[in-house]
Amino acid sequence: MTTSAQIQLNPKLIYFPKEGEPSIIQNEWQIWNGEQDEGGISDLEQGAQKVLVPFHWWITHHKNPDIFKRANNGEIGVWFAADDDILKHAEIIKAGKGLWPLVAAHFPIFRDGRSFSTAALLRDRLGWQGEIRAIGDVLIDQLLQGARVGFDSFELRPDQNLEFGLNQFNLYTVTTQNSWRGKRSLLEA
Repeated sequence: MTTSAQIQLNPKLIYFPKEGEPSIIQNEWQIWNGEQDEGGISDLEQGAQKVLVPFHWWITHHKNPDIFKRANNGEIGVWFAADDDILKHAEIIKAGKGLWPLVAAHFPIFRDGRSFSTAALLRDRLGWQGEIRAIGDVLIDQLLQGARVGFDSFELRPDQNLEFGLNQFNLYTVTTQNSWRGKRSLLEA
């Protein structure tokens, strides 16, 4: 069920932790677009407790005691739009490292790769150690590159086959580029 307040609600996603194996898991998070805001997070779906809010919304609402409490309880994470300047707001993100159990980077369309840079900056420059999720127009074709730059979960577009996506991680046994995951094959001469 998708409402106008949600970007997407895919009940399952691919989870690939840095030191683990990829698997399909239940999605516990809803993604709120920040619309229809009257100072608080609207009810997206009956009983849902965990919500990803837009980073631009977080910047203006994070000092609200109710919002801070929910974030401190692990119920609120943030998602970054492709055009969010995360380095400009590095201090807010560093403070969020102790609050947000999850952050996400939004792909507005599959051919827009700015969210790959967001994940890489979060990992490399801002030291984010928690989960980073790819959301939006995420295709199976983006999984290997996403895993390399720092994503460890992927909420695929609803028309994408999760089982087929899961198999993408087994396509190659040799990795010739550096990666957030630290895997690089040494080829013998």
